[in-house]
Amino acid sequence: MEVIKITPRGYCYGVVDAIQMAKQVAQEPAYPRPIHILGLIVHNRHVVESLEKEYGIISLDGPDRLSLLDQITEGTVIFTAHGVSPAVKAKAKEKGLVCIDATCPDVTRTHELIRDLAGKGYQIIYIGKRGHPEPEGAMGEAPGRVHLVENEEDVDRLQLGDGPVAVTTQTTLSQWDTEELIEYIRSRYPNVLVYNEICFATQARQEAAVTQAKDADLVLVVGDVRSNNSNRLVQVVRERAGRPAYLIDSVNEIDLRWLKGARRVAVTSGSSTPTHLTREVIEFLEALDPDQVDLMAAKA
Repeated sequence: MEVIKITPRGYCYGVVDAIQMAKQVAQEPAYPRPIHILGLIVHNRHVVESLEKEYGIISLDGPDRLSLLDQITEGTVIFTAHGVSPAVKAKAKEKGLVCIDATCPDVTRTHELIRDLAGKGYQIIYIGKRGHPEPEGAMGEAPGRVHLVENEEDVDRLQLGDGPVAVTTQTTLSQWDTEELIEYIRSRYPNVLVYNEICFATQARQEAAVTQAKDADLVLVVGDVRSNNSNRLVQVVRERAGRPAYLIDSVNEIDLRWLKGARRVAVTSGSSTPTHLTREVIEFLEALDPDQVDLMAAKA
């Protein structure tokens, strides 16, 4: 089977930094135990399981980081790459925990932007995904002034008054979806200030996937089902490249029926996907005989 290895793909620098920071903390005896991560350091179960098994780091996951802190009574807490609100940081310090901040620099920049805009009196429309930890942290920078929207209906429900309005975004969204919603916001608030905060790594991976997928019969995206950027890669390939695309956690999730009639398969991966998982998928596909695949798929 011919495999198109989409590049860039896989780990971004924010993910690499967060994982390395967690490992360094675990290897340094000076940090008090136990070591907890408040949430998932990145949205990939393989990474989370590895940190627990090899380094003894406990990951706590849930929709409310402030409530998760109630489960930690001592030791060290690591804030994830997605960022946390000032209230979470304050509560952790009040509990006497040693705090390690692994927030991605791109997310930190968005937090700084929100603080600055709120300080100038702006109401801030934040385009993001409900239930994702990144909007939770960002909105906590200015409670009551940051308004989460996912679609045009959410925008229509806003009641922002007559003051100045700005819009910013979650870093891991689809740039095309964001652009369309921003244009709709402009139509409702003509004087809105726009700050598109989709990170360069996310944008570059989406553009590469759309461009390079056009020569493939189908596309496999290696990533965790909870990874927003991985799910967005599937979305943009389907919608922008017009190719079938499937999200898989590992090589074990490949369904041979997807490959029936395929001769060229493109592979990419989310920014929190370990390299070895993508490599295993590529090697598996390259070893396949397309004619044999067609026969096996027909019998499946």
